Amino acid sequence: MLIRVGYEIIYQIPDRTAVTVLLRVLPERVADLKHSDAVKLEPHYPMDEYIDCFGNRCTRFVAPAGRLIVTGDTVIEDSGEPCPAFPDAVQHEIQDLPPDTLEFLLPSRYCEVDRLTEDAWLLFGQLPKGWSLVDTINKWVYDNIEFGYQYASATKTAYDVFHDRKGVCRDVSHLAITLCRAMNIPARYATGYLGDIGVPYDGMPMDYSACYQVYLGGQWHIFDARHQIRRIGWTLLAVGRDAADCAITTSFGPHTLEKFTVWADEVETDELGERAKESDKVKGQFLPSYGRN
Repeated sequence: MLIRVGYEIIYQIPDRTAVTVLLRVLPERVADLKHSDAVKLEPHYPMDEYIDCFGNRCTRFVAPAGRLIVTGDTVIEDSGEPCPAFPDAVQHEIQDLPPDTLEFLLPSRYCEVDRLTEDAWLLFGQLPKGWSLVDTINKWVYDNIEFGYQYASATKTAYDVFHDRKGVCRDVSHLAITLCRAMNIPARYATGYLGDIGVPYDGMPMDYSACYQVYLGGQWHIFDARHQIRRIGWTLLAVGRDAADCAITTSFGPHTLEKFTVWADEVETDELGERAKESDKVKGQFLPSYGRN
């Protein structure tokens, strides 16, 4: 399966400002790209690229005052299958976990493990460990938290969500992560593209979507407390302790968001490659797409 993914983000910036963005696929998906997923700026400014401490591919630049357009457009090959389930995946004892997973057991900005550990053990402490425990936590969050875009808040934490029982995809992910960590399962936040592939279109504007990953059976696995089903076509851009580590864009100064458009749609052919062949004007650059907005 081929999935066309991309974005157009427009800012008004009142003064010279440093910006970092997490808009490129994770390193393990680079081989699946049919074209570069490089970030493009209009006007063009010099950019630096680096890998952060979580393995995310980051882009950094300094934008002068004025209108800034940030775009990207590519095609990625996907299995076309739902994220696989591994019901037999075991939960590791703490002493057997790889050292780089241990930080994903600890409290973080939006995931107050220390404040919810008692509640987690009251809810889930008598259940068998492993995949089924995460599945139960995921279902509990899905069943008990009311989803609604009107509940979005940049400061809402897992503890807040647990008590007011309302939130958006990042909130339900934070809560599920926190409950998993409280049960000694490494869990990390993830964000990326998720189109309406294999499911009815829900009528909502396209946006980046949050999920989470847990470490079981020697590897990381995706779970999604927003939808409670194994979805097709996840294309992740960033992972971290919580949303604070995975902001799609970070501006180190004031700015106003003028436009935000994201697309993730199944395509029959490599549209970008075909257009590049048809037009000398393209010369390896991606044509803008406005997708579903």
